[in-house]
Amino acid sequence: MADFSPAAPLATPAPGSGDRWRQTHLGRLMGSALRRFDARVLQLMARNVEVPLALSNLAARDQVTAAHVHITRHLALQGDRLTDLAQRAGMTKQAMANLVDQCEAWGLVTRQADPLDARARRVCFTPTGLAWLQAFRDAVAQAEAEFRAEVGHDVATVVAIGLEAYAGGDTGA
Repeated sequence: MADFSPAAPLATPAPGSGDRWRQTHLGRLMGSALRRFDARVLQLMARNVEVPLALSNLAARDQVTAAHVHITRHLALQGDRLTDLAQRAGMTKQAMANLVDQCEAWGLVTRQADPLDARARRVCFTPTGLAWLQAFRDAVAQAEAEFRAEVGHDVATVVAIGLEAYAGGDTGA
């Protein structure tokens, strides 16, 4: 049985194994899987008749990217300050501000006065943004179902449990 303890590296290249490890290490595989999953979610959203046509067209023409999905993933239903949203998404405030500007132009979000601080603004979903969020939820559910069908229920469950444990682990080694 393989040892997957933190002391045992997962993909130590054997002497003379060449360059193959660079294409098959765990980080690269997770990144490739994430790009495939996000692309499928955006594809499903582009085909969703509940998504406003203008947004569907943007998604179909690859104008909406995985970066835009960060807002969908991380914006609280009650809204967030830009700095909090950027921090939760793991982005700089400036990069998030650019995404919020685009999403605001598309009608997904709006900036409103913060009731707790007159100097601050909150980013909030618009009704169109909430429809987009529901389409995102539906697309994620379908993409997850497709993943389960492709790799099998047991493997999908183990992958989900493993990724959840790894993502929640201490990264400050």
